[in-house]
Amino acid sequence: DYLRETQRTSLDHITRLIVYHRSQTLVIDEVTRRSLELVRTLREGRREATLLAVLDQTATPIGARLLAQWVANPLAEIEPLTERQDAIQELLTAHLLRSELTELLGQAYDMERLTARIATRRASPRDLGMLARTLALLPKLKAKLAARKSKLLGHLDSELDLCVELRQQLESALVDDPPLALREGGIIRPGYHAELDELRSISHGGKQWIAEFQAAEIRRTGIPSLKIGFNQVFGYYIEVTHTHAAKIPPNYTRKQTLKNAERYTTPELKEYEDRVLRADEKSKDLEYDLFAGLRERTAADTRRLQCTARALAALDVLLSLASVAARRNYCRPALVAEPVLEVHDGRHPMIEALGSAGQFVPNDVAMGPDSARVLVVTGPNMAGKSTYIRQAALTVIMAQIGSFVPARSALVGIADRVFARVGATDELARGQSTFMVEMVETAAILNAATERSLVILDEIGRGTSTYDGVSLAWAVAEHLHDHNRSRVLFATHYHELAELSRSLENVKNLNVAVREWQDEIVFLHKIVEGAADKSYGIHVARLAGVPRSVIERAKTILAELEAQHLDADNQPRLVGSEHRRRSSFIQRSLFWGRYDHWIEAIRQLDLGSLSPDDALAKLREIQSELDQ
Repeated sequence: DYLRETQRTSLDHITRLIVYHRSQTLVIDEVTRRSLELVRTLREGRREATLLAVLDQTATPIGARLLAQWVANPLAEIEPLTERQDAIQELLTAHLLRSELTELLGQAYDMERLTARIATRRASPRDLGMLARTLALLPKLKAKLAARKSKLLGHLDSELDLCVELRQQLESALVDDPPLALREGGIIRPGYHAELDELRSISHGGKQWIAEFQAAEIRRTGIPSLKIGFNQVFGYYIEVTHTHAAKIPPNYTRKQTLKNAERYTTPELKEYEDRVLRADEKSKDLEYDLFAGLRERTAADTRRLQCTARALAALDVLLSLASVAARRNYCRPALVAEPVLEVHDGRHPMIEALGSAGQFVPNDVAMGPDSARVLVVTGPNMAGKSTYIRQAALTVIMAQIGSFVPARSALVGIADRVFARVGATDELARGQSTFMVEMVETAAILNAATERSLVILDEIGRGTSTYDGVSLAWAVAEHLHDHNRSRVLFATHYHELAELSRSLENVKNLNVAVREWQDEIVFLHKIVEGAADKSYGIHVARLAGVPRSVIERAKTILAELEAQHLDADNQPRLVGSEHRRRSSFIQRSLFWGRYDHWIEAIRQLDLGSLSPDDALAKLREIQSELDQ
């Protein structure tokens, strides 16, 4: 009742309602959808270079829409996912069958949209013609699916309703290529309806009568140039040039005057015109009525047609996923209920698809009770930290779509939610800074993540000061480890976070390997165990084209800062290695460290033994040093 009241239109195309339970699907919030570029790229908002674009090899519009639904709403139950995997596996190994089914589906029209227009009585003759041609493909499709062994393919075969009577009626009633317009005729096939055939004979069979009438008038009037014509404004007319004006018979009635001729009609011609026009009008009205009846007959099978449309869409999606798996050398992931994630030689699906074959460097992921729940990934900018954590999340999502995944092998524990905080921008309309957006997204993760969730975090805390950022990142990692107990991949440029592995039992350090050669660095894009010891930010700045003078000055400042802020173990003086030491970090200027030795010297002075002259001399020494 609510829909009928608000939509003010026919709802006959809505034949079922499906109740979704959160426990049945993998929950992905809008921030994560954008961050992982599932259906739209993060910056340009394009469909290309998204997960959907990589997986979409569908042959029909209805299949493309269903695939988008699968990507947006992955499953969280092993049984239906296994059924999808079995079907994809069978299609993957049957290359010829896959090719034949795809070719047949490529000839099908958008049966879902066609059925909706038919059910709401908005279908055109062309729509019914496209439906008839699609129904004609079903016997061939069913024949090829008949011997399939997987449960899901067998179910789809049973769901393909041939609608034999409807198809035969459509084929016998409609011309081969029906028009789009309803009121212009040319819809119904000759021989389908006797009265319509008779009216058409009267309407279109007048050429011979016109020719005979014209010949008779030429003989009767002696006007050799006399001719009979027709237009939409004046109907039928007899045209005589001014040269023969004296020969015009008395029964001719003028209808139109032209520059070089006159146009006339006669009672006999007028009677014929009326008879033809009446027959033409009646034939169009009758043809419309016949079509409307045919449309009503088709609408009566709405449920059957929708069931068939859904089966075609699902078959198309399975064929698409099988084709992608074959082309990209994807593997079938093993699915388990335990919160684990083990991927061998995993790859990023979008980056791999955009690059040349063999260029992408595969990496392993190992998370779970027997390895680690929190992976802290450090390494230089541009080395591949973000790619690594994203591909882990995409692997889980693909597995829970039912798709095969880009890896040599994979063991995926079913997740209830996937969270990704991998980049933030200002929300000026809401009055939120980049850092505020980052914290809002982080808060949402901390409040909602569970033991079954997968969380990927990229550079938490980078939007504020160094000490604030490290403190927040440290506390967030601790909370996810202790309270949420989720699987977490934490990419950061704060090398201090590597200390987490000393105080938290389920934390493991990883870094992206880099090879140094003279003054150059080579990003190997390989994930190895252990924490990174350098950021290589200055090297990246040079690659980006920062002026050489700026690079050299940065090197000088870096050397000075490192000399003043590293402890005896060559570690930053920021976080101690004691178990969860929560010291209050004092925020100071980065250049404050240059005065540390003078502060220490003053602190060690024995003021009781200094004479006034000695004290003034010491003060002058400090002043002179500071003036330099």
